[in-house]
Amino acid sequence: MHTIVFLHAHPDDEASQTSGSMARAVAEGSRVVVVFATNGDHGEVPDDLAPGESVVDRRRVEAAASAAAIGLHRVEWLGYADSGMTGWEQNSHDGAFVAAPLEEAAARFAAILDEEDADVVVGYDWHGGYGHPDHVRVHEVLHAAAALAARRPRVLESTMNRDAMRRLAEGARAAGASEDDVFDPDQPMDDGNPLGEPESAIHWRVDVRDRLDQRRAALQAHASQTSDVGMMLSMPPEIFSVFFGHEHYVEAGREPGMVDGWPFAAQPT
Repeated sequence: MHTIVFLHAHPDDEASQTSGSMARAVAEGSRVVVVFATNGDHGEVPDDLAPGESVVDRRRVEAAASAAAIGLHRVEWLGYADSGMTGWEQNSHDGAFVAAPLEEAAARFAAILDEEDADVVVGYDWHGGYGHPDHVRVHEVLHAAAALAARRPRVLESTMNRDAMRRLAEGARAAGASEDDVFDPDQPMDDGNPLGEPESAIHWRVDVRDRLDQRRAALQAHASQTSDVGMMLSMPPEIFSVFFGHEHYVEAGREPGMVDGWPFAAQPT
């Protein structure tokens, strides 16, 4: 069976970034596995935690529900703590993902790649899309682990299409939206860089519009994260389709040029 392993920084990242591709791959017969680098323990604390229940407990339950909505075959955890945003004191805490030696984290992930005999492995672009330290570390671990794997898999990097986001912003302004209501993808993100990558650096645009119901269900599974996930779920269906109908990937070593296709097949098309 063709096997694809996705490495995500926190539970809910899979829902917002790659759930469409995951669901499509499952539907087309691939084995699809998600690995979370961190426990997401610096996410929002829900008001309804039960006695003895921790944020980590809740987020693991939510991750399992999201995986069920997508149809994933396996959920694994590297076991690190959420490192927080750039400059937080948590960056250097014991157990934080970014504080762990790269070779240690890569070996943990490579062991899963070997267990699965992965054909394709997916992480993030060079700055993790928006500069979150854990996302940047995913990029580093992705490539280090692929090099350690007994059988080197193809490597894809999930990213956001900055040019497409800019066109959406320009369209919103032209329609009369105020600057406060328009997201600017060129503004500095967590590491000072703009969002995602330009189209010139992207290789694959994947159409997942027929998987929007599963994308929404995966997001709904992460109900405790009311700020980011809540904002996404509040979008009207037509806006949700615009924002989440396509996913984008970089493939190092591939000829430049973004194409509409399916990079997850045994023979990419």
